[in-house]
Amino acid sequence: MTNSFIDEITDRIRIVEQAEKPAIETAAGWIAESISNDGLLHLFGCGHSHILVEDFFYRAGGLVQVNAILETSVMLHEGAVKSSNIERMEHYAGHIIDNYTVKPGEVLIVISNSGLNGLPVDMALEAKKRGLKVIALTSSAYFEMESRHSSGLKLRDVADLVIDNHLPQGDALVPVPLSDARMSSGSTIIGGVLLQMLMIEVAAKLAERGIIPSVYTSGNVPGGPERNEQYIRQYRGRIKHL
Repeated sequence: MTNSFIDEITDRIRIVEQAEKPAIETAAGWIAESISNDGLLHLFGCGHSHILVEDFFYRAGGLVQVNAILETSVMLHEGAVKSSNIERMEHYAGHIIDNYTVKPGEVLIVISNSGLNGLPVDMALEAKKRGLKVIALTSSAYFEMESRHSSGLKLRDVADLVIDNHLPQGDALVPVPLSDARMSSGSTIIGGVLLQMLMIEVAAKLAERGIIPSVYTSGNVPGGPERNEQYIRQYRGRIKHL
């Protein structure tokens, strides 16, 4: 089974590497434009999707201008069932985003594997009302399924751009012996690959503009804490969780 998982995840990395290049290129251009105008890149996800939000925030090797929208009510440590229920709620996204500094022209990536639930859809709608560009990181396997949002809209319908993780419905990749169940969800790994591709492309596009990309250094190497402290002082007033 281990080999099955490695084969599956490797195949899907190769798929997104080729298939999502155009979307990555477009998204990177939008983000580089925003950063060049002193903007931020905002990330939001519910449940397990918030893992990717944290992974790209205040991380060694990560872009400094990333603002993680971390709503504890939709994280698993406050209750997995509670998180799932709130993810299906509507009219809550505005209350969340009111606690963060966002401005027109910036970019928000909403991460939702299915893209069907109320809160991710509302977050995309709310961000667009405020003049942000919205990128959905989601799976096309759910595009024909019925939305859980009262408008009938799915995340892909609201987003200005979709980055497709090319994962199947249910996310899990490996059949379980003697069962009809499956194991080994792929969305965290594939989502991480796609976001790494995106961040590297953003840095390249900033460099093309003559802008030195701002990147955190590990605090465990010489000079790292001092370099990071400069960035923290610069952005603490705008990035809530620094």
